[in-house]
Amino acid sequence: MTHGRQDKGMRDLYQAVKGMGGDGFREMMRVTLQGLMEEELTSLLGAEVYERTEGRGGYRNGYKPRVLNTRVGRIELQVPKDRAGRFQTELFERYQRSEKALTLAIAESYVQGVSTRKIKKITEKLCGLEISKSQVSRLSEQLDLEVEKWRKKRLEKEYGYLVVDARYEHIREEGGVKSRGILVVVGITEEGHREILGVWGADSESENSWTEVFRDLKERGLHGVKYVVSDDHSGLKTAIDRCFQGAVWQRCQAHFSRNLISQVSTRKDKAVVAQMLKEITESPDRESALSHLREAVEKLAPTHRKVSEYLDAHGEEIMGVYALPEEHRKRMRTTNMLERYNRELKRRTREVGIFPNMWSCIRLIGSMALETNEEWMEKRYLTMQEKETDTAILVS
Repeated sequence: MTHGRQDKGMRDLYQAVKGMGGDGFREMMRVTLQGLMEEELTSLLGAEVYERTEGRGGYRNGYKPRVLNTRVGRIELQVPKDRAGRFQTELFERYQRSEKALTLAIAESYVQGVSTRKIKKITEKLCGLEISKSQVSRLSEQLDLEVEKWRKKRLEKEYGYLVVDARYEHIREEGGVKSRGILVVVGITEEGHREILGVWGADSESENSWTEVFRDLKERGLHGVKYVVSDDHSGLKTAIDRCFQGAVWQRCQAHFSRNLISQVSTRKDKAVVAQMLKEITESPDRESALSHLREAVEKLAPTHRKVSEYLDAHGEEIMGVYALPEEHRKRMRTTNMLERYNRELKRRTREVGIFPNMWSCIRLIGSMALETNEEWMEKRYLTMQEKETDTAILVS
């Protein structure tokens, strides 16, 4: 069964249960997941139940029970079987991958004796009454292989645009707890699809850390990078210049605007600065944006000297987007495409609290990246014209 067919079933489910209570949600989830597995087996066998066809590839052979622990509770399913024993549903691995990673992170903390009473309770609920080191090892082996395979996957396509982000998580190291950077890179293909290319752990957001990330991507085949958008991460601009010569860097306009407006105290003045920034960021071209920038710097100088100086020094960092085709600018001027991923990531990592080691953190974030990529495959993020006319950076 194809992933697209599964995704349609999940979308139909969420539409149907909107506004329903927990019991109704679980029942609709059960009915939908059961139906998806039946369709998977039908696709494998080439025949519906009781259908007689010359080309069928086997026969059904009853069911086996399976309990699925989800965020809405336990769901009891009946997994269909075939006589030859060939059928293996993709459903559980696909929709539980990140849940399994979350469970393992909590379980590892419990095994290492650093869990709180709350973590112990969650562990017992998700993994069983007692968790041993061998059980954790068995649970993690398959998931580790899947995540690591993705992190080393050859990048055959051309990714002209990159979106780069960083966050911090608490990792237990050397008998203490340290804040470590997690670096994420998203690529936009020449067909306009977005894809998380990898996640990396780092001691800091230094130039060396970013350079290692970009070199890793290039060793995997990354090529054709013309444009990178990110927040003002330390050392990133230098790493981009070193690894992607000629690429345009765009500072995230959303982060820049929030940072600048926060430096103004009164609500009235915040509104004035916000309007000035809007005129800059929504200009039709770079020349017009520069004109609005100079005007804002002059107007702010008498009353908000520091804000004026900051805007004068860094304002052009949010204008790289004017090198792109106009139809791409709105979506490529910020890192907002990662907001939903980051919100869900924050929710799940908060349940863990302190990761027992860096790999446990990478496993969870990587699993979520795989899950997100599958969702993003459904539709294009940008509409691309013919390659020879559109994917090149415009000359400003």
